[in-house]
Amino acid sequence: MNNKKNIAVLVSGGGTNLQALIDAQKSGIITSGKITLVISNNAGAYALERAARADIKSAVVLKRELGSQEAFEGAIVDLLTENSIDVIVLAGFMSILSESFTSRYPERIINVHPSLIPSFCGKGFYGLRVHEAALEYGVKVTGATVHFVNEIPDGGKIIMQKAVYIEDGDTPEVLQKRVMEEAEWKILPASVEKVCSEM
Repeated sequence: MNNKKNIAVLVSGGGTNLQALIDAQKSGIITSGKITLVISNNAGAYALERAARADIKSAVVLKRELGSQEAFEGAIVDLLTENSIDVIVLAGFMSILSESFTSRYPERIINVHPSLIPSFCGKGFYGLRVHEAALEYGVKVTGATVHFVNEIPDGGKIIMQKAVYIEDGDTPEVLQKRVMEEAEWKILPASVEKVCSEM
């Protein structure tokens, strides 16, 4: 089967979700696509080390060097085009992409968000802030959502969701880890496979 979709993963930090995708590819959860490129907007991201270990090509694109959002996104588009990328996965990518970028790839950009959208999402909700907000609000159930990316932060069509129960004594850090292990690392690879297989 040679018609696997080429997947690019965009990262900014440690790359735990990238690792979940690499592991899912190895274990046969992702069979309709193959990670062929990792792009980071942070030269020091540990995710680049993970890519190197898995023998995946990587590139660093720095907005401050390019001077504008337009030039930054243009450099990413060039890399995606050169590498014949079909599906883009945002895995802890700490840069909001403009409408001119997202509109080029309708229903081909996937993001994982650490809450059950529409709760605790949108502008300003990322990383630990999401879990802090969930605990402050006192919800009993949180989770993760994988969705398509459009011009509205966390506003694209939902692909998959998985609930995670909040436990007494949870701190934002403890909750973040549980949401990753029980939800993000499961539904992100499953969603990537679903999107690749339906293309």
